[in-house]
Amino acid sequence: MASRSRASNLGRLSEIAQVAVRHGFGYLLARHHLSDLIPGHRRLRLGEITATSERGRHLRAMLEELGPTFVKFGQLLSMRPDILPPDVIAELRGLQDDVRPFASSDAQRVIQQDLDQSLERLFLEFDETPIAAASIGQVHRAVLPNGHVVAVKVQRPGAPEQIEADLALLYQLARIIKERVRALDFVDVRAIVDEFSRSIRRELDYHQEGRNADKLRRQFAANPHVRVPHVYWTYTRAHVLTLEFLEGTKLADLDEQLSSDDRRRLATRVAKTWMEMIFKHGVFHGDPHPANVFVLGSPDEIGLVDFGLVGRLSDEDMGGLTRLFIDAATENVDALPQRLYDLGVRCPPDREQEFALELHEGYYRYHGASLAEIDPLQVIRETFSMIYSLNLRLPTRFLILDKALATLAAVGVELTPDFNVFEIAKPYARDLVRDRFSPERVLRRARRDGVELVRVGRELPTLLHGVMSQTREGRLEIGFVHKGLEDAIHQVSVAFNRLVMALIVVGGLIGSSLIGIFAHGGPKPLGVNVISVAGFLLSGVLGVWLLWGVIRSGRL
Repeated sequence: MASRSRASNLGRLSEIAQVAVRHGFGYLLARHHLSDLIPGHRRLRLGEITATSERGRHLRAMLEELGPTFVKFGQLLSMRPDILPPDVIAELRGLQDDVRPFASSDAQRVIQQDLDQSLERLFLEFDETPIAAASIGQVHRAVLPNGHVVAVKVQRPGAPEQIEADLALLYQLARIIKERVRALDFVDVRAIVDEFSRSIRRELDYHQEGRNADKLRRQFAANPHVRVPHVYWTYTRAHVLTLEFLEGTKLADLDEQLSSDDRRRLATRVAKTWMEMIFKHGVFHGDPHPANVFVLGSPDEIGLVDFGLVGRLSDEDMGGLTRLFIDAATENVDALPQRLYDLGVRCPPDREQEFALELHEGYYRYHGASLAEIDPLQVIRETFSMIYSLNLRLPTRFLILDKALATLAAVGVELTPDFNVFEIAKPYARDLVRDRFSPERVLRRARRDGVELVRVGRELPTLLHGVMSQTREGRLEIGFVHKGLEDAIHQVSVAFNRLVMALIVVGGLIGSSLIGIFAHGGPKPLGVNVISVAGFLLSGVLGVWLLWGVIRSGRL
């Protein structure tokens, strides 16, 4: 079974390599010694993408051809400006998880199995034609016995098994890239696949998406302008999610006849909704794509759908953002690198000075300009460029926030070209700063810190006594953690093994030569001792094998 799985993975790897060649990435396979993944690669012309501006479009087309899991992986990569250049990020953000719907009979079977009842008892009506379809599931309109109209999201049969197979393939690709592609040594490819596997496995559990919807619904319970669908938990399981049906028009399907005033009101309403989620609640919908926002009746009322990706900012994050805003407002530019570090942004040690210089230049480039004069999309593009060029590392929660803000800015500009999301965000940021330093907040924080100090003070004598006792008895142990040592040990082990093999080859050649010169007994076809010939052949085979291994590693 394991050998059959490995053979299947090898076949799929070969297919991926061939798709990469068709989309102009064959030169990368050749450059990084990966062309052996392609059958008959010596006869192929591994063309190159000549225009840098075209690489994002080609990568997007390649991922779309490889299938739904790779489209989702591309969507994850679109949130990683630390590893991909801005032009590729912009193109990958256009990836859509649209696939052909599966049969209605399969959807009905999944519903009946998960809810353990017949479809006739569950619903008065069930539309067989899905209203939306994606790689993991599709949505059907239905009517409950109480007359409520609902949207039933049903997971695609076999989706978990297919995703696990694709994840195994991605892990294998990550291992190959780590071993052979030196240009990506600055990227932890396995960690990226780990992040993707956690994300997509969460999406497979519809309970999580239902909890996300419930959380956002509570946030907007008193807001007449925003509707989040109610979750019908009695009709929800791991593979079936039943939500209130929202009657409206997707932003993506808006009538071109909508007036410019209505478009501006709509763009403002969408932006205010996300600013409230981010600055007031710290829990926000992670994908404000036009297909996930509905216009309900008037431009002042919107509805949200698709809660698979939700970002969260902790109280510490909000405090860090507040201090960042204050330093930016008071021109304390020298403190900005430390503020970003406190928020989890990491810069390579040898580029910290360059990072500080980039922040200075970026700050004073826009200093003194009104928000109306600043192009948010240009600022976002410049930020992405800096993150990529300096190999900055951002926490996942800020990557989701970054994607949400970039998508929000793009949606606003699409609705009304002169829309500026920063102008909408300004009063929310000001309220955040005011709230963080309100007397009630300061008192609550002082009380919490005081309780923590008392607890530490109470435990400190016990901890000191324990340390002193272990020191006196000779039982105190100090552990050292070596990060990255495993790779060094592996490389030394490989080099040592090759050295031993080389010594064996040299010894075999010298020994065979001596036998051929001094041995007088034994068979001598063509005048050469048989043992000497065998030794030369064996040493030659081992030498060729050793040379081939070195060539394949790309470290000749």
